Amino acid sequence: MNMAPQELEKSASKYASDAIKQDSQGARGMAITNYQKATESLLKLQRLYPDSKLNKIYAERMRSYQNRIKALQSTSLSDVEPAVDPSASPEEQRAGLANNTKNSFDEMVMKEKPDVRWQDVVGVDDAKNALRESIVYPSKRPDLFPLGWPRGILLYGPPGCGKTILAAATANELDGYFINVDGSSMMSKWLGEAEKNVSKLFKMARSYAEREGKPVILFIDELDSLLGERTNEIGGEVRSRNQFLTEIDGINGKGKDMQLYVIGATNKPWSLDHPFLRRFQKRIYVSLPTVEAREKLFQLYTNKLNLDSRVRSHTLASIFEGYSASDIKDICQAVQLKVVNEMFSTPAYKEPVEGENQSAPRGITMKDFRETMARRKPSVSMDMIRAYYKWSEQFKAL
Repeated sequence: MNMAPQELEKSASKYASDAIKQDSQGARGMAITNYQKATESLLKLQRLYPDSKLNKIYAERMRSYQNRIKALQSTSLSDVEPAVDPSASPEEQRAGLANNTKNSFDEMVMKEKPDVRWQDVVGVDDAKNALRESIVYPSKRPDLFPLGWPRGILLYGPPGCGKTILAAATANELDGYFINVDGSSMMSKWLGEAEKNVSKLFKMARSYAEREGKPVILFIDELDSLLGERTNEIGGEVRSRNQFLTEIDGINGKGKDMQLYVIGATNKPWSLDHPFLRRFQKRIYVSLPTVEAREKLFQLYTNKLNLDSRVRSHTLASIFEGYSASDIKDICQAVQLKVVNEMFSTPAYKEPVEGENQSAPRGITMKDFRETMARRKPSVSMDMIRAYYKWSEQFKAL
């Protein structure tokens, strides 16, 4: 009889936990056996749910277990660095394992204030204004908002259009903290720990906001990995999503004076469960750049390049319609690589002798941009754009 997915996930988590404990105590044979059993359970999960987003993480865990098995099998016991010092007392070993788990959680979180300013975010003016209204102004003058202000903000739109940089620029505008995590990492950095990770994350964010009275932006990228609809739930997914719901309700309810904001970003807003949407009072479409924004992006990214005098940024903006901000950066990088490669490939090219002037590539022309455009198509299709517009008609909330 096949085990249920929830049982397989719990089984893999237990085998892995036992293996790490035995590994730390020098019980190599038992550790290898349990690492193998944990791997087998994860492999069964992947086969049961071939389309699950967690499979990428399960594969990473399997590789780490397999690498550990090889290390234990290929060397003598004295040559293998244990997961925890085997000479430590049982209490110290347990503390070491706990610290390993804590450190792995801390690795997911970036608390530094990002070095991104509003002027670095080109275009997306609607999104900028919505973030100012919801976060920047209330943090500076809370007395002007007797009815409160939004605490949950959803940024959605095509990939590469500036959702992450918008959140970073908002954080930089404030004298506070920026906590940046990835939704898929939250789900399974440690197998079976997703629910605890959600709780730890919000507890840490609240502690910063309460202890120092400063604004805290909790930015969760790939939010659909955490809150997306599931036709078949696996193990802790339901519990982790319910935990998120509880935490964000606590922010919107009890924490009225707390300056803690949750910004979620997703490329697939239609995959989010509807009960979560109303927790994000602002739902902001971060669209492809307009022609004016594309012109500014080309000016920004070609500023340090050697352009032919006939290259005009407004012309580039018109011919690269439908390209995202990251696409435009890639295009500018590609044309520079093109002329550099041409310089190195010239038969007359010689490596400069010390003291001589360095040779330089020729100026980049409009022809170079057009040839590059023929080889590099936009990363966002018209079908995707139509899907975003359709979803916005129903759920957009500026």
